[in-house]
Amino acid sequence: MHTLDRALALGAGGPVGAAWMAGLACGLHRGGVDLGEADLIVGTSTGAIIGTVLATGQDPGRLATPVRPADSDGTPPQVDGRRLAEAFAVLGRAASNPAEARRRVGRIALAAETGPEQAHIARMRALAGADQWPDRKLLIAVVDVETGEQEVFDRATGAPLPSAVAASTAFPGIYPPITVNGRRYMDGSLRSATNAALAAGARTLVVIDPQAHLFPRELLQQELAVAGAHTVLTIEPDPASRRAFGSDLSDRTAWEPAYRAGLRQATDAAEQLRPAWRTGSHTD
Repeated sequence: MHTLDRALALGAGGPVGAAWMAGLACGLHRGGVDLGEADLIVGTSTGAIIGTVLATGQDPGRLATPVRPADSDGTPPQVDGRRLAEAFAVLGRAASNPAEARRRVGRIALAAETGPEQAHIARMRALAGADQWPDRKLLIAVVDVETGEQEVFDRATGAPLPSAVAASTAFPGIYPPITVNGRRYMDGSLRSATNAALAAGARTLVVIDPQAHLFPRELLQQELAVAGAHTVLTIEPDPASRRAFGSDLSDRTAWEPAYRAGLRQATDAAEQLRPAWRTGSHTD
């Protein structure tokens, strides 16, 4: 039974992926596809930033250039390179026991020296541009540092929206785990790059996956099988967008090229999405 008409799942992809998704969303809107009209938006990591922008009715074009907190001196995040390398090493061997790998990465995240939580929350508040949960249904995926299990924040969970976004983007070794209701949380992509399964019940599901070219398709297919949407449309960076990204999705100098690449790719993406997004179906 499809209880929702249209759902949108926005995946992880670092600052570069955020810029690309913002450009894509802006270009799609110009092309007659307003992603902010989704009945449900699922945001994971960077996707939580763009998901918040869309769910709260903002213009994603405001992210054409990087946004910094008003109370910040522009100091970049304090990356703990050694802990980041440890986290990647654990994740690289995670296939046999993913849950245990996430718990190990959680311990690495807690040990990393990545600056204060409040600095990261302020950065994410500035990027997401909102303090209050929207009326539109927004789900933000995170991972519990201690248990390694997925948690999902929405307006009913009592998590402040900027803290939820900050937690979902808190990749171990780059950003500190974020405290919400007495527990610590880290990047939602540690369990799934898109968490598209959280959109179960939608008739039409659009998945935007900035890292699709970096991971096996089987992982997304498993999520989509759980979601069970009648119509699924996926958008991933095309070759020109991938060239604009460069090799490091955390490279902030690639922000504006990635945004422009998303804007350009939106022309073709709008042709792909327009029929399903406009027509939808309110019957099952």
